[in-house]
Amino acid sequence: MFNRRRNLKGIYVLIIRLNQAVIAEIGALGKLSFDEGLYAYVGSAQNRLEHRVARHKRREKRLFWHIDYLLSNPAAQVTDVFFGKGRKSEECKTAQMLAKKALAIAGFGCSDCRCVSHLFYTKNFDFLLSEAEFSNFAF
Repeated sequence: MFNRRRNLKGIYVLIIRLNQAVIAEIGALGKLSFDEGLYAYVGSAQNRLEHRVARHKRREKRLFWHIDYLLSNPAAQVTDVFFGKGRKSEECKTAQMLAKKALAIAGFGCSDCRCVSHLFYTKNFDFLLSEAEFSNFAF
């Protein structure tokens, strides 16, 4: 899975596949509709990033962040994780870059910043590797 001695810091992008359309209760956002397809969620962890990603991949967990509600749905699966070094401010820069290329899910995952969203829908995320300094990372 991952080397427990690592202590990665930085930002990450989860690629999530929904294998069917979903209507989900997302905390204070209420009920949201999600089309079948690919989503990218931008997050950061300035300590123990590998543990944060492992938490996201677990089905059983306390629902705390918006993404927890979506990932607890059986139709959702994290298929890839991209990682980049950077401070928390890079999380918003990445979200802003994605907002130019993909459909933003308004208000999702950005209650602590001014971004339009930290969750995006598109048919293809190949541009992540070409436009940002991310590497595909096995967690």
